[in-house]
Amino acid sequence: MEDEAQATFSSGSGSEFTEYWIDWFLGVRGNEYFCDIDIEYVKDRFNLTGLNQHVDRLSYLIDVITDAHSIDESQPEAVKLRIEENAKYLYSLIHARYILTPRGLVKMSEKFKSGDFGYCQRQYCKLQALLPVGISDVPKVYPVKLYCPSCQDLYNPKSSRHHSIDGAFFGTSFPAMFLQAYPELVPTHSTQIYIPKVFGFQLHEHAKLTRWRVHQRDKYVKNLLENNVNLSGPGGYVEDTDEKPTGKR
Repeated sequence: MEDEAQATFSSGSGSEFTEYWIDWFLGVRGNEYFCDIDIEYVKDRFNLTGLNQHVDRLSYLIDVITDAHSIDESQPEAVKLRIEENAKYLYSLIHARYILTPRGLVKMSEKFKSGDFGYCQRQYCKLQALLPVGISDVPKVYPVKLYCPSCQDLYNPKSSRHHSIDGAFFGTSFPAMFLQAYPELVPTHSTQIYIPKVFGFQLHEHAKLTRWRVHQRDKYVKNLLENNVNLSGPGGYVEDTDEKPTGKR
């Protein structure tokens, strides 16, 4: 039977098993940022153009990922481990391309709305949901970072198990592509700035810096208004004093 021919994979904990390779990969601790790639996308060789430069035996690895073939258990442990690592690496490289497709963006939007990538810890971002991003599209250069659409800054993943994920597995274009596809998810930006004080009084140097930051912000807002840019909608600016968070803990 076909089900019996498919491999059974361990999740790494020794207590959970699944017969589908992609389900196993997504269930591995530390792979929470990845989404489920459609089998049809993996099988379409056009989508894999150039990836044979990164892995050996591309066709065989595709068969492993899509459960067309299982890893031969009679092979030496080192060989099986190398095949498994190459399959994970190939899936991750395909993932960077898949999440830029309409179907991939839908799946990542579901993870974004569920807070799977975490929330910004900056006070005035009010637990804005984050997006994974790579600093480079070249593999093995920089680990993944998290982009906040509110303060528009980058952060390191909160959990150490995500620190070793390659940023190229998400690419440099994903957040911009995602927010273009879902403009309604672009948050308004708070104009609040934290001002250090001692016994209620601003420190002179900090006060000068704050005035400069406010001046630069006001110039930017004025320029947007002169160009008839709507600041009240998504991506705009709002004088917000409400301390209630918009995200989930």
